[in-house]
Amino acid sequence: MNPNVKLLDTTLLSDNWYILKKVTYEYTLPNGTTEQHTREAYDRGNGATILLYNKAQQTVILTRQFRLPTYINGNEDGMMIETCAGLLDKDNPEDCIRREAEEETGYRVQNIQKVFEAYMSPGSVTELIHFFIAGYTPQMKINDGGGLQDEQENIQVLELPFTQALQMVADGSIKDGKTIMLLQYLQLQQLMVKLTP
Repeated sequence: MNPNVKLLDTTLLSDNWYILKKVTYEYTLPNGTTEQHTREAYDRGNGATILLYNKAQQTVILTRQFRLPTYINGNEDGMMIETCAGLLDKDNPEDCIRREAEEETGYRVQNIQKVFEAYMSPGSVTELIHFFIAGYTPQMKINDGGGLQDEQENIQVLELPFTQALQMVADGSIKDGKTIMLLQYLQLQQLMVKLTP
């Protein structure tokens, strides 16, 4: 624990969908003086995301779905192109992302590789996301994906050329942070360098 932080008060503001708290704390500066701060923190649990890629075909699997917060903030149709993702609930990250990949994309992936963890909006959201990649082949497709009806998911599965996905980041068609990070990870690690016959 950070010895410079002393929690003074926590107030529950909302427990409707996720948990929103107002926290008052005391922070000790390097010069020894203390300041009192009040901030709000949104707790939606931790999550996991995965980018499926096919090196032979030079393709990736992404999803497209409506995201209300982006619509409210000016995204005209509210649709977002993203990597498959989900909340951990009580699963470990790898079990979670295997389940989510199958539910959302229809692919039952085998060799999953964890590449890093990241806080996506640490100024206001507690969520830590676990990032994964996995190779896929057409034979791994066991259903059409699309998410779960009882969770009101209406997910479109996209199989795109890797170069097109990168271009979509450049032209603003892909604006989701986790998706950009994983596409750039594949590029930086040269995991999509074409195979020679």
